[in-house]
Amino acid sequence: MRFLHTGDLHLGKTVNDFSMISDQRYILEQITDMVKKEAVQALVIAGDVYDRAIPPSEAVTLLDDFLTQLVKLGVSVLLISGNHDSPERVGFAEEILKEKGVYIAGVYKEGLKKVAFFDEYGEVTFVLMPFIKPAAVGARTNGEAVEKMLAAEEKKEEGRRVLVSHFFVTDCGREPELSDGETTIHVGGLDNVEASLFDGFDYVALGHIHKPQRIGEKQVYYAGAPLAYSFSEAGRTKTVNLVEIKGEGEVSVKQLPLKPLHEMRKIRGRMDELMAEEVAEAADRFDYIQAQLTNEEELIDPIGTLRNVYPNIMQIVLMKNEGRENPEYESRAVEKRKSIPELFAGFYQMVRNEEPDEERMEIILETAKETEGGQEI
Repeated sequence: MRFLHTGDLHLGKTVNDFSMISDQRYILEQITDMVKKEAVQALVIAGDVYDRAIPPSEAVTLLDDFLTQLVKLGVSVLLISGNHDSPERVGFAEEILKEKGVYIAGVYKEGLKKVAFFDEYGEVTFVLMPFIKPAAVGARTNGEAVEKMLAAEEKKEEGRRVLVSHFFVTDCGREPELSDGETTIHVGGLDNVEASLFDGFDYVALGHIHKPQRIGEKQVYYAGAPLAYSFSEAGRTKTVNLVEIKGEGEVSVKQLPLKPLHEMRKIRGRMDELMAEEVAEAADRFDYIQAQLTNEEELIDPIGTLRNVYPNIMQIVLMKNEGRENPEYESRAVEKRKSIPELFAGFYQMVRNEEPDEERMEIILETAKETEGGQEI
């Protein structure tokens, strides 16, 4: 059996105030072409279908178009909810859609959904494990939650099994490589799920981490996000996994490269150097650009100036500030006079080089009110 494994689509995402919808449509069209070219039986989407719990309408329309194309091709889709998704929204109409070969595990319902396929070697069972919070199954950590969900299943069936999951998976404590695109902070190992828990599976299709990578020595893979969503991923080739399972234990994995509509790219130099025609023409000027300016003098509206040459410039970094200790913070005395939301916004800007969105600020504001006993912040 042959199938494609991807995840972390984050449909509806904006990066530095740029909507990624056109880029996402472009990449989903490539994945659809791969489905046809590679003659796969199924496409696995391992969670974080949307970028937030309440996705914008254009993201829902894009997913609708994508799934419709796959159904027309006669390809099955196996899809789970991730930590960015609303399980109920992702799972809408899942009982109806399975009649069309679209198998969705949105909400965990006291048992993992299983989907069986058949080939010349026999049966291949896909086990769908959506993301849940540990408390939902009476656990304290993600590792305990996964262990409980797997323990609730019947003894290992005969034949080959594939698990689709969306957790932070480690190998003997060794964590996967992260990028700035991951916003989750992992504290004290509470998020960690050890790969050894998946020993009974022939292949584990993971979502949650944006860099494609193998975890440990067994067939446990993050396919990664199909698009770069931060400049820490600039220059990296995005891929999907083409997986072929023959006899039990005979698994081959090939990474198929994806070409984005616009690359995320860093350029560095003085303003006049970066504005030069020969520099701009050296690559696609419509790429998403982070410009690292080495000018020592003050510049007036540098991002506006550069946008005349690079229409999709996203960020500028003033390199003359390098070496200063915490230039983003004025002083400890000033910090103490700031509100909790202001402190959070400043810290977020320092760490991620962008302002937090409204959804995050609303959560921080509500949390701050609770902390201060319901007072206005």
